[in-house]
Amino acid sequence: MQSLTNRKKVVGKKEMTWVEKLYLPAIFGGMRITLKHMFSKKTTISYPEQKREFSQIYRGMHVLKRDEKGAERCTACGLCAVACPAEAITMVAAERKKGEENLYREEKYAAVYEINMLRCIFCGDCEDACPKESIFLTDRIVPSDFERNEFVYGKDKLVETLENPIDISKRQTAEVLEFKKNKKLTHNR
Repeated sequence: MQSLTNRKKVVGKKEMTWVEKLYLPAIFGGMRITLKHMFSKKTTISYPEQKREFSQIYRGMHVLKRDEKGAERCTACGLCAVACPAEAITMVAAERKKGEENLYREEKYAAVYEINMLRCIFCGDCEDACPKESIFLTDRIVPSDFERNEFVYGKDKLVETLENPIDISKRQTAEVLEFKKNKKLTHNR
């Protein structure tokens, strides 16, 4: 049988020398690496005591924003769910009833809005796809837990409170702010 590449190499069994049979060079080589790492600078951070500095464009936990009057911005259009490559967002739309004008901006709203944080890859596509500027990724870290079902975040964890609005101005780039100044493109107001 002929080889297609002609790269065959004959492998021979080389006998170990007497020093190699003692494994001393290997032991000393391992000890040299261990000692080198013992005296080098530590790269770990003791998290609760020390906080790491995050980038200004860090994408952390999601937030569903409210408008200036306190009404939810989300109109359950589903564009964020369609744009999500991990399919982490699910929502159920509902019609606004009489007397709920101050709770929701438009006639349609998200009765159920859930994000599975275990599936989310924090890409920011949901933020880019939202025409109403409803969903943003903040600089907050998603808290850890031992139960999987605790990572499905509903509106109770995602919608910002009226008393404690979340500042997302760091997420707004100069191009976005310039775009918003154009009066012809004020479809979000």
